[in-house]
Amino acid sequence: MHKEDIYDVTIIGGGPAGMYAAFYAGMREMKVKLIEGKDRLGGFLHTYSDKTIWDVGGVPPMKCSRLIEWLVQQATTFDPTVVLNRSVDRFTRLDNGLFALHTDEGELHYTRSIIIAIGRGIAEVQRLEMEEAIEYERSNLHYTLQSLERFTGKHVLISGGGNSAVDWAIELAEQAETVTVVHRQSEFRAMERNVKYMKNIADVRTPYQITRLHGNGDRIHQVVITHVDTGENVLLEVDEIVVSHGYTSHVSGLARCGLEMSEGMIVMSQLAETNVPGIFSAGDCATHESKVRLIAGAFNDAIVAVNSAKQYLNPKAPKMAYVSSHNDIFREKNRHITGC
Repeated sequence: MHKEDIYDVTIIGGGPAGMYAAFYAGMREMKVKLIEGKDRLGGFLHTYSDKTIWDVGGVPPMKCSRLIEWLVQQATTFDPTVVLNRSVDRFTRLDNGLFALHTDEGELHYTRSIIIAIGRGIAEVQRLEMEEAIEYERSNLHYTLQSLERFTGKHVLISGGGNSAVDWAIELAEQAETVTVVHRQSEFRAMERNVKYMKNIADVRTPYQITRLHGNGDRIHQVVITHVDTGENVLLEVDEIVVSHGYTSHVSGLARCGLEMSEGMIVMSQLAETNVPGIFSAGDCATHESKVRLIAGAFNDAIVAVNSAKQYLNPKAPKMAYVSSHNDIFREKNRHITGC
């Protein structure tokens, strides 16, 4: 092991929390490595890259794909070492106090502290629980949407009751001829304002669920929905179906390395500390009493985790970085931007 191979902090996960942690750790002049299991940064945001994001502070509404671009640009401001296509399976603490991170490729990465920001882990979509559904997944049965254009002028059925289902209904209402939303519960698990707006622009059926698919060749052309309480059946003509029943998350083998877990998430303190000294957490993979599950909340988690990691390495270090307008590390970068 060479000294240059040892990092102050290694961030596991390249979603919003991990990327902002990489940026903020650079502000704190830490030597940073970021390890991401996929072939690109962005994490779970790529599953709805064409959706419009409204609730990130200080930026206008934009497509998620554009937000990813900005986050990546910010994350690489201080040239962290970025390792893609590598999943960290486990970690061990060495006799000298360092951590060794073990990847699925058999590599070892050495670090003085760790920030776990793996989001939802390896997320798998919850598919429609009907045997015949798989026959139509290559045609007009969708679990994620990459382009809204294909829905122009179509009769679209959306099944689901969370924020994603409601958001897609609002987005697709501008493209489609009609949008029908079915949810097996009477209440939606989504932002109240958006639910109210959706009910004004879409045909909302509750509590209903999809019970039968009628295909014409390799495409679905009719769907039977059934009232959960009365058993009443309704036949709908459809062109496209969007199933938004959420995801199941399989957090990596890190959970087996002594981390305290609660309902599949890493337990952390208000200072982003886990039960293992030197290991911190941020984003959707973590939980505490005041947790905010928004992209904006992931940024705050990242800041707290980095500050705690910095003080873990150097208890005499300031509790937080100076704001960017007063931080000397930006002085040269500002010259490049302003030309003076």
